[in-house]
Amino acid sequence: MQMQINLTSAWGWAQTHWQWIVGVIIALTVLRVVWAVVRKVERFAVKALALCLVPVVTGLGVTGGLGWLSHNFPSPTAGPTTASGSPGAPGSVESSTASPLDLLAALPVKGRAPMTGYVSDESFWGMWGTQPDGCDTRQTILARDLTDTVTTWGAPCYIQTGTLTDPYTGKTVNFTRGGGANFDGGVQIDHVVARGNAWATGAAGWNAVQRDAFANDPLELLAVSSAANQQKGDGDAATWLPSNKAFRCQYVTIQVEVKTKYGLWVTQAEHDAIQTILESC
Repeated sequence: MQMQINLTSAWGWAQTHWQWIVGVIIALTVLRVVWAVVRKVERFAVKALALCLVPVVTGLGVTGGLGWLSHNFPSPTAGPTTASGSPGAPGSVESSTASPLDLLAALPVKGRAPMTGYVSDESFWGMWGTQPDGCDTRQTILARDLTDTVTTWGAPCYIQTGTLTDPYTGKTVNFTRGGGANFDGGVQIDHVVARGNAWATGAAGWNAVQRDAFANDPLELLAVSSAANQQKGDGDAATWLPSNKAFRCQYVTIQVEVKTKYGLWVTQAEHDAIQTILESC
């Protein structure tokens, strides 16, 4: 199981950094060609000049190659979706001065769409991508939400141990990497707006880039106890709320912000449940 997890992580890293992998291959190829030319040059002065040009030629080859790749094959990253379903500008919700109740009032209210075509598999949603800190999303959220963390020596992206105050239950979880019944150390990363709920309220029409942006957005993610996350499943605010009542205001606020940011709607029951909580905050 651990080998499978490592292979999955390695494949995800390779998919995210493929341009740099190709860049290294280009660099080695250019270097090999230049070195072959240098070896055939007899005159010392010319050879010295050729050796000086090796890093320049290699750099130009890598820069040109990566530039061509970036132009023709852009990385699979994108901003959030808007109500129209197209990528929008990131950070729009975080900078908004609207209250959660105002945001809720602006959300469309519709029935649930069919679950036709829904896939819960992590790879379908691009989990886990790479964050600006260079770590995959799971490790970034663990580092953000856990305290007293210990990382792998020489590999700061991998949290080995830490302590979580579970926002959903209020209980303390002692995390150990690879431990627990699900080999997740007793801590899972929850999508506050569940992927299944997102699918039924507008995400069914998203492409892979939009799903990736949603599934790896720190605004949408929380480190929580595995048990609480499994209990929640794909529930919305009308069918599941954290047992830790002190966290419910923050929980539904995040849901409203995420649904606003990604152009999702709410059902009437979901709207009413969120409104009842926000009015008591």
